[in-house]
Amino acid sequence: MKILHESTLWQLLDRVVGTVRTVRLFEALTIHPGLLTPVTGRVSRAELAQALDMLLFEDVTRRVPMAAAYVGDAVRHGQKLVFDHGALRTVATDCGALPGGHAAFARILEPLGFELRDTYPLEKLAMTGRAYAHRDLPEHIAQFFVSELHPECFTDTFQMAVQRTVGGSRDPLPLSAKGLLAELAEKHELSFEDAAHLLPNLFGCFDRQHAEPTWADYQALLRESKEMAWIATEGNSFNHATDRVADVVAVAERQRRLGRPMKDTVEVSRSGRVRQTAFRAASVERLFVGDDGSLRAAIVPGSFHEFISRDEERPGVLDLRFDAGNATAIFKMTANDAGRRDADPGVEKASV
Repeated sequence: MKILHESTLWQLLDRVVGTVRTVRLFEALTIHPGLLTPVTGRVSRAELAQALDMLLFEDVTRRVPMAAAYVGDAVRHGQKLVFDHGALRTVATDCGALPGGHAAFARILEPLGFELRDTYPLEKLAMTGRAYAHRDLPEHIAQFFVSELHPECFTDTFQMAVQRTVGGSRDPLPLSAKGLLAELAEKHELSFEDAAHLLPNLFGCFDRQHAEPTWADYQALLRESKEMAWIATEGNSFNHATDRVADVVAVAERQRRLGRPMKDTVEVSRSGRVRQTAFRAASVERLFVGDDGSLRAAIVPGSFHEFISRDEERPGVLDLRFDAGNATAIFKMTANDAGRRDADPGVEKASV
């Protein structure tokens, strides 16, 4: 029997975020035994990828009240979630010091052992989705679904607002982290100390890297693309994290009975093997720069928690694909005002 706190993964997380958070993460998430190796002073790319996944999952739980409620229910009943995938949004344009579009994350994911499995045209949204699965344990280390918005598909006014919003983005990766990623890509492992140094830098990439948008630019973006408006306030934060469940329909019905705001329908892939639904997005307060240069607050859509059921595509092999139609429908979770009733009445609500 493996002793959790003697594993490299536990020790790495304990070093970076402390014992209390590490315990909570292991209580909440299913961990494949292959990721619970004894401490040797080295950290494999799979262990580092898993640690990053766990911190990103925790971040969604922190920012999305419905996710926290759902995870809390599971832990109280002694159940663990299977983290299937996380999603984030990027913009295919000049982003200042930050590489544009999906390239900002390919440089992170590939050294960690992820490979580009499939590309999905999201034509109705003027976006492209890219799915990255882990080479070593593709069914057991959460995938990344990285979407990229194409500003050239919109008006000149929109494109100028995009450039003003993200054109001065910072690069959150210091040179030391880039050097460690190069070593990881070559050797597929790092020393424990180097991994502990790199992990917080990787986590810091999943955030907004640009300044507060102006209210005028936000409104211009919102008129043409709710997805770009979301990027303006949330940046490259995880748009959602997803729990892999046996029966997504039953889970959705149970959450509705608890009074939690769910998507009205379950999306089914063309193959019939992948089924998805989600809580509606959390409402968050964000700051904007007004015409006079002063800051103003507004309530806008934040992130959400998703559920997915996957069938086998052949005996013993889970269908890890995504579906463009499903993805397009799930994107709508951040394009509504569900859950805004609790907003401070003194704070302006952004029209979506």
